[in-house]
Amino acid sequence: MQRASRLKRELQMLSTEPPPGITCWQTEERIDDLRAQIVGGSETPYEGGLFSLEIKVPERYPFEPPKIRFLTPIYHPNIDNSGRICHDALKLPPKGAWKPSLNISTVLTSIQLLMAEPNPDDPLMADISSEFKYNKQMFTEKARKWTQEHAVQKNMGVVESNKENSPHQTASSRKRDALGAQQEAEEPAKKTCL
Repeated sequence: MQRASRLKRELQMLSTEPPPGITCWQTEERIDDLRAQIVGGSETPYEGGLFSLEIKVPERYPFEPPKIRFLTPIYHPNIDNSGRICHDALKLPPKGAWKPSLNISTVLTSIQLLMAEPNPDDPLMADISSEFKYNKQMFTEKARKWTQEHAVQKNMGVVESNKENSPHQTASSRKRDALGAQQEAEEPAKKTCL
């Protein structure tokens, strides 16, 4: 009961006063299954990207932290290939810093900050962390490339609307359509991963 009323308040606050660059909403009728999007910060390798996250709210919330993971692939030392995030605010003490006074909005804001300022001393991805520490230019190039490939929104609406009008579809638009179909096919697989 406490979880439901608190989540309703938090979702209301997130919809009326969202933190800059962050949106969050519940999926269908399940209040414990949320989705969020974080806009990549300016002057970071993630600039121009829109990153989707999955938020699972446990039964014991707010006494347990939400389980949050990236659905959008991101090249980052504190985020692994499954989208899991190494962040103190997502762990209970003594190893973590979660406390019931934190909320989903503050945790999403801290994840946004982690994107802008990775913590290479507490990595999930040791190779990316090493690259961040010792070859920052290569790290930045790879992170930008991943952002362009996975997080920059393609304007699919224009391609879709032009199909009926143009009998000659260009090779690049066929490729975009194929990528869009591939991403849609992969989407259910992403949702089942935990």
